[in-house]
Amino acid sequence: MPRRPIDITVPDLSGKRAVVTGASDGMGLGMAARLAAAGAEVIMPVRNPRKGEDAIARIRQAAPGANVSLRGLDLSSLDSVAALGDALREEGRPIHILINNAGVMRPPNRQTTADGFELQFGTNHLGHFALVGRLLPLLRAGRARVTSQISVAARRGAVHWEDLNWERSYQGMRAYGQSKIAFGLFGLELDRRSKAHGWGITSNLSHPGVAPTNLLAARPELGRGQDTPQIRLIRSLSARGILLGTAETAKLPALMAATDPAAKRGALYGPSGPGNLGGTPAEQPLYPPLRGAEEAARVWQVSEELTRTSFLAA
Repeated sequence: MPRRPIDITVPDLSGKRAVVTGASDGMGLGMAARLAAAGAEVIMPVRNPRKGEDAIARIRQAAPGANVSLRGLDLSSLDSVAALGDALREEGRPIHILINNAGVMRPPNRQTTADGFELQFGTNHLGHFALVGRLLPLLRAGRARVTSQISVAARRGAVHWEDLNWERSYQGMRAYGQSKIAFGLFGLELDRRSKAHGWGITSNLSHPGVAPTNLLAARPELGRGQDTPQIRLIRSLSARGILLGTAETAKLPALMAATDPAAKRGALYGPSGPGNLGGTPAEQPLYPPLRGAEEAARVWQVSEELTRTSFLAA
């Protein structure tokens, strides 16, 4: 039986400046393409310039005249995050939409960032935390919507406070879950602090469900020489229309959270099908690990210390 098409309407974004991390392929590329097609100027911070140029070519092929450009960014390096923040602040243009989408998932062996953090915690959470801090004046100027992409892996588990960097015992999936829980707590705390301090930013969360994206595909730089059995199963189920989403539908919750005028601050958006694995995007209850305001404040404080980022000084 053919799968019924699932889509959302992205409003006119003419005059808006959007930044999408992880936009050189997969969901991020799809998000950037839709934002550009809606009239936004889209900044694509990428680690691999060649992949970035290929992505821009694909966007312009689908939407001639799209206003898209590359910037350099490696979220696993706080120096790279600072350089991007400095460059965009020097340009002085307000940012209206920020989608924190980039991420890495489950290296088979523990790896670290340039700054010595466990790779998933350092990239998925700390890198984005520092980026938002660096861009805060531009986000405030644009009264921005900030959407942070988490995962169904944040549905259970906790922040591993006794060993944040998994130095004593590394478990790849639990470390990934921690990175997304911390990142989700940050996104919710950002909204609370914006309201408290009058920053004018609205912040919410999204998750893509489960779809055949590149997160579990072969990534030699992560020590994964071939596709995992999990991604092969996901591709098979997705192709058959069984429970899971597709590469096309996976981008929709973040687009809804970032652009829909009715999308709520401090809310979570994801697929509404069985188990929230696929289906039409909609608002969903916050996962239990994301509901504690005190836990979120603790994540914020520790993240400021680890990244040497002060939002009030930005």
